[in-house]
Amino acid sequence: MKIRDISRMAWDQVKRRKVVTGLCMTGISIGCAAIIVALSIGQSAQVYVTDEVNRNFKMDEIIVSPGGGIPSQGNGSGAPAESNDNLNPGKLTAQKLKIIQGLNHVVAAAPFEDAGYMQMLTIDNKIADVQIKATDLRMLTKFGHKFKQGGVTDLPGMVVLNYGATLGLIDNETRQKLYERLGAEPFNQELMDQYNSMAILPTEMYRQQIQMQATDYSNPAGNIKLSSPLQVGGILASPEGTDDLRASYEKIVYVSLETAAQLAKELSFTDTSMTAEPEEDTYKSVTVKVDSVDRIKQVEEMIQKLSLSASDNLYQQEQLKQTFDMMKMAALGIGVFILVIASISIIVAMTMSTHQRRRQIGIMKVLGANMGQIRNMFITEAALLGLLGGVLGVVFSYLIIMGLNKLVGTAGDGLTFFIPLMTIPVGLAFAIMTGVLSGIYPAISASRTDALTAIKRD
Repeated sequence: MKIRDISRMAWDQVKRRKVVTGLCMTGISIGCAAIIVALSIGQSAQVYVTDEVNRNFKMDEIIVSPGGGIPSQGNGSGAPAESNDNLNPGKLTAQKLKIIQGLNHVVAAAPFEDAGYMQMLTIDNKIADVQIKATDLRMLTKFGHKFKQGGVTDLPGMVVLNYGATLGLIDNETRQKLYERLGAEPFNQELMDQYNSMAILPTEMYRQQIQMQATDYSNPAGNIKLSSPLQVGGILASPEGTDDLRASYEKIVYVSLETAAQLAKELSFTDTSMTAEPEEDTYKSVTVKVDSVDRIKQVEEMIQKLSLSASDNLYQQEQLKQTFDMMKMAALGIGVFILVIASISIIVAMTMSTHQRRRQIGIMKVLGANMGQIRNMFITEAALLGLLGGVLGVVFSYLIIMGLNKLVGTAGDGLTFFIPLMTIPVGLAFAIMTGVLSGIYPAISASRTDALTAIKRD
């Protein structure tokens, strides 16, 4: 018999024995769906958590800091070495920053120095606690920030606010009264709702004039200093997937390095004449954005050759990968266990079919069919059951994922489940393999049936 004839006879048997076929397909489809759904949920959760971690920990960024280099030595001729601070390996200088910006796979590099927390005061006496970050304002867009209003600027006295810094600005008296009431009644839900509604109250800040305010808490009198007026030159858009309440917790004012130095002088409560001036064109730290996470280590090695320290957050990603790999293996084990149970039902059904079809097997042998052809027919029949069960399992998987997305969608979560294309062949392969392995014993049993005895008995 040809392969086509064996396949046709196996297909006829699958169609004729509808009850047995249905039971076997159901068992295999459940196991196949369990594998696909479990792997899909694990992959979807990994993508979601990885995106959240990337957004919060910036996996594609490197933090560069001074490496504590070795002082320059003599030139070998007995004369002292020429002074060149830019080449001093222990410093993070403007010259080294330019070198880093020119490295392969570096998208952007700029200082992002924390200038402390202050209070932002508007012209209509609204106030908010903000974090000051000193950077090159022209580089904000290259670090993935998008402008909601305005744009990049390098004019003196111009600042850029993130979206959170435009929310929850209220006058100091109202804010103080609300804090006092919350302190007296911390479990009052009505007060909490009022606080949350005020925290997301937007204020038009674009092109508005603001001042920074600092308070000397070490002095019982609580002396206050105000900075020179600053102009809001741009408002950054809220990060994707971040609601207003969450955005209101992070209020950042981006200023130029020159403006940060000016604020430090204007708002200092100590005698700045006794304080050593920071070296010009040197930085405490620089943030480097790389075009791909896979290139992080390569860029780090090149930066370290400049005698600088480089650190990243890749360990977070590695820990996540290990955790989700374990989850996927556990899910795969559950699916395989269900398929093992399904395979038992196939073995029983195929063995019963062998006894019921002894006469047919005997006639086939009398007509010239050998043991290998009989075996192949039963194995092909089992493989068809596995394939049909696998296809049905894929359909079940999509229905289950659709149901989960509707359920998660009603909860308001940003997690979306999807079925990666690679999981479909994995599920089908396990289903077909289960069918084939389950059909081996019945196939061998059928091929060993004595033709004359089978015909006489029936």
